[in-house]
Amino acid sequence: MISAFTGTQIRAAEQPLLDAGEGAVLMQRAAHGLANAVVNELRSEGRRLYGSSVTVLAGKGNNGGDGLFAAAILARRGMRTTAVLTAGSAHPGALGAFGAAGGRIHVLDENNAEELAVLIAGDDVVIDAILGTGARGGLGGPAAELIVALQELKPKVVVACDVPSGVDADTGEVHWPVLTARLTVAFGAVKAGLMADPGEGCAGRVLPVPIGMEDSLPLPALRRLSVRDVAAVLPNPGRRVHKYTRGVLGIVAGSERYTGAAALSVEAASVAGAGMVRYLGPETVARQVLERTPEAIWEPGEPGRVQAWLLGPGLNGTEQLQRARDVLAAASAAGQPAVVDAGALELLPERCPPHWILTPHAGELAALLGRGEVCVTREDVESRTLHFVRLAAEHTGAVVLLKGATTLIASPSGAVFSQSEGCPWMSTAGSGDVLGGILGALAATYAESGMDDDGPFAAQGIEPAERWAAAAAVGASIHGMAGSAASAGGPLTASDIVRAVPGVYRALMEHRTR
Repeated sequence: MISAFTGTQIRAAEQPLLDAGEGAVLMQRAAHGLANAVVNELRSEGRRLYGSSVTVLAGKGNNGGDGLFAAAILARRGMRTTAVLTAGSAHPGALGAFGAAGGRIHVLDENNAEELAVLIAGDDVVIDAILGTGARGGLGGPAAELIVALQELKPKVVVACDVPSGVDADTGEVHWPVLTARLTVAFGAVKAGLMADPGEGCAGRVLPVPIGMEDSLPLPALRRLSVRDVAAVLPNPGRRVHKYTRGVLGIVAGSERYTGAAALSVEAASVAGAGMVRYLGPETVARQVLERTPEAIWEPGEPGRVQAWLLGPGLNGTEQLQRARDVLAAASAAGQPAVVDAGALELLPERCPPHWILTPHAGELAALLGRGEVCVTREDVESRTLHFVRLAAEHTGAVVLLKGATTLIASPSGAVFSQSEGCPWMSTAGSGDVLGGILGALAATYAESGMDDDGPFAAQGIEPAERWAAAAAVGASIHGMAGSAASAGGPLTASDIVRAVPGVYRALMEHRTR
């Protein structure tokens, strides 16, 4: 499991070492990790180290010191190194070491930003070491001009030092301009802002480098399930199970206008492990659902036994909306888990059970918060995803899964998970309906078995109050992996994602036995 921490948590863990006079040691460890990452990046492209050119954009704080010490190490390995001091001054010891290693120094001012950008953009590697985890706000003045010019010129390889300058280490909020990195080297631990959009979109790959304070870190602010974690908690039917103990999912989805949403969500639930799927909806829609998934059951009246519900994909029309209202009330009274998407989000009670999973996109989340008199726009949500998904979980009392390039899942307990296995081609009609079906199948299975203290989540150290959020993270991970597998770098449809789900399950089960 990948754990991420706020800058405040990192600094608190470092403080005892700093008080003991270990600050220089921490900086040297960070610098060596950064230098090694640059070397490995060059080697991965088949480039020679000797004679390669590296520029470090160095701020005046410790982040700039890390970058300058790293550049000094690279200079001693035969690389041509340049430092651009973005604030006119820099960490004295690091600047002295850089000069002693033969590095060249430029001082950025209001007149030379564009000229320096042209010189820097031709280098093999640019190290962004302007702002660190303690920075609040973004770049201004000549430094901002330099970054704007560099972003347009597209340097070959950008390596960020701890966080890309302008990305909030705690929240992932981006204060433009930001130089998009191919690789971010995170000292001590991954910062929470590197695993939440829009910050994750600026960070590239994230490489954590231990520096000696990791044992002092508290509980993480954010977690990401690895493939190994997902495989470990994935429901695995035993020898004597039957369709009812595998989990029965009821689905209220689709309408005369949106028949495809019902067909996709039912099929996705069927291939994602549910023992049985019961569909509630108009007969005309049910015909298409059953043509695609004959294993499903159409329930024109009162449904039979159900362990969990999925409501909302393609929901439209008076009759279907009333079905959804009735099911929500019944699920709440019976203590059943529910996955609530799209049109059903408008039907939620003021306070939801903690084992309900709401799946809005940014616009729907803004509307959901608006019901609680938190006036925000879609753009507000997209700029501060971590903040608003936490706020939504707090206000609704439910698990909230915010869909996006990085999917964030917040529990009302405060725990947050982040998954990012998908690809841009998944932003296609019906993809969310497939996610709903996967989540519904998992909810039904976990409701039958899996949330107890002897279940798979407990074995992974996930606390009871966090387990439904973790279950939603499993579903988001499977959906992302299926989409990436189906895409293989090209366009896809939601139906392609559905067809890829069983292969993802098989791969995860094989991983489990290794």
